[in-house]
Amino acid sequence: MINKISYRTLFRPVKTIFLFIFFFTISLSFSQSPEQTFEEKLIIAQTSKPKYYSTIDSLFRKFKNDSLKMKVLIEKANEFNYPEGEIYARNALGIIFRNLSLYNKAILTHQSALTLAEASKNIEQSVISLNMLGVVYRRMDLIKPAIDFHKKAYDIASSVENPSSQIKLSIAVSENGMGNLYLTLKQYELALEQFQKSLQLEKEVGNRLGLAINYQNIGYANEALGDLDNALINYKLSLSFNEQINSNVGKAICYNSIGQVYIKQKKYDDAKTIIEKGLEKALSMNDQFYITLSYINLGWVQNEMGLNAEAEVNLKKALLIATEYNLKTSVIDAHMHLSELYNKQDDFKKAFNHYKNYIELDKTINNERNLQYVSDLIIQYENEAKNNQIKALSSENELVRSKLERNQKIFWITLLSLIIATIVALFYNRTKRLHQEKQILTLEKDVLRSQMNPHFIFNSLNSIKLYIINNEKENAVYYLNKFSKLIRKILISSTEKEISLEDELETMQLYMNIENIRFSNEIDFKITVDDQINTSSIKVPSLILQPFLENALWHGLSSKKEDKKVQLQVSKPSEEFITIEITDNGIGRKSAEIINKNKILKRKSVGISITKARLTNFSKGYTKDYKIKIEDLYNDQKEPIGTKVIVHIPIRSTVLRTA
Repeated sequence: MINKISYRTLFRPVKTIFLFIFFFTISLSFSQSPEQTFEEKLIIAQTSKPKYYSTIDSLFRKFKNDSLKMKVLIEKANEFNYPEGEIYARNALGIIFRNLSLYNKAILTHQSALTLAEASKNIEQSVISLNMLGVVYRRMDLIKPAIDFHKKAYDIASSVENPSSQIKLSIAVSENGMGNLYLTLKQYELALEQFQKSLQLEKEVGNRLGLAINYQNIGYANEALGDLDNALINYKLSLSFNEQINSNVGKAICYNSIGQVYIKQKKYDDAKTIIEKGLEKALSMNDQFYITLSYINLGWVQNEMGLNAEAEVNLKKALLIATEYNLKTSVIDAHMHLSELYNKQDDFKKAFNHYKNYIELDKTINNERNLQYVSDLIIQYENEAKNNQIKALSSENELVRSKLERNQKIFWITLLSLIIATIVALFYNRTKRLHQEKQILTLEKDVLRSQMNPHFIFNSLNSIKLYIINNEKENAVYYLNKFSKLIRKILISSTEKEISLEDELETMQLYMNIENIRFSNEIDFKITVDDQINTSSIKVPSLILQPFLENALWHGLSSKKEDKKVQLQVSKPSEEFITIEITDNGIGRKSAEIINKNKILKRKSVGISITKARLTNFSKGYTKDYKIKIEDLYNDQKEPIGTKVIVHIPIRSTVLRTA
């Protein structure tokens, strides 16, 4: 009797494994909008008629447990000639019938889905329908047809070239099914190998439901081998994935499996608590199969705890439900545990009757013929796999020969293509470089024209001439020297793309000194540089600051009567760039714009646009781009008190520079 009980304990996981399979095949691939109604989804399906299972499931998964809506989908899909939608709905309806233990209806519904899928030549839906039929027959403890349908599903799925994710999932289901067959034959090491293969496929497609199933199956094999610690680890892994996807069925299975391990570890209180959670989940789903399983396990642990009355009540409940719904394996388990219970109570007559029923029913399911069929099927499967491997190796040898010849041609064609591509790339880069150089020369020419503005030269010389006329020789000589030095620097700078910041600041000081003559030396101009900045080592575009100073003078300060100030401040907020701020206390941009509009002769400044173009070219050789920001300054009364120009110039080059 002890050996028989041990066999039933090991067989219990196998019946649950197949029940998991259908969840594998309907794993979720797309999210759906919860706002859309079933009727809106029907319109989308009628319009787009998606072919792939995952796309259809993304539309209707919210409604797949509603038998009325699935019947409507069958009717509507038939009306607008959409077989894929009808197949999906029929399989969903079959699952509903199966979970209500209406197995004959479930088989007829899945069979109609399979017929329609085969007529439509829809491989995905055919494989799913075959697996669904296998699940129903396994629920009925009819091993032979269950295996036949799962084997056929595997053969079809594995023959597909370039399989979709759904086909890959179906292959994983079949690998899982082969593991279940090994479990039936008590070949637990071989079963573990199959489950690991299936687990790897599940990881590749990122299917959490499939991961939950395989960790559960690995736990079954561990438990059968007596490795209870690893069994518990894998059951808990399975439970965590079921919690992530919120699968009540998966949770119910895991709670019962963990409870069975606790019973074997003699942790009866823990076992009772978690099995009661499994019963609660099963009752909430109204799934008679899992309700029966939970009552059996609860009666088992209560028997071990000496709670004989409670154990008897729960085991009889399980026997009643299992008999009513023709759940053969559960009937066998209930008889087995009732026999144990009455044997402990010395009620040998009842113990014998239940044991007798247990033995007789067990033979109907696990007879020699069934086990031999499964064994033959596995041998056939492995022989086919080996034959296919031999054929593949033979074909591979032929392919290697043809590939060698083809690769020689590809090599020479590729080499010629690379040479041509290299020539084209060099020509393109040369053309692009010439275009950029031309653009830079044009900009430098425009800069020189801007800096050597005839009005500026004429007005500066006139101012110096006034010093001479007024016999202010010292001033005339002083400013003439500065003017000649400025002109020389402008001419030299205009021939160079970059100069040191030190030279640029010196040139700007000269420029402001000359311009200040025309403002009767009323402008207070100051340059401040942060102590940590080495101006001689920092490169900037030549004459880049002049347009900003010119704007400060002629738009900000020219219309102001007194207290005219311009501040140029250089700072280094980071290793990537320097910041130059030019601040004037003029009338502000808005007032200057109004004055400029009223002038008969308008002063047109193109210096800023040229400056931006030059900074764009300059920044290409640096890690950061330049930035220009202009701020209007206001006092507390919101009156304009000047303008600030902030220029960020990059200083970290993308290439090493030589000194």
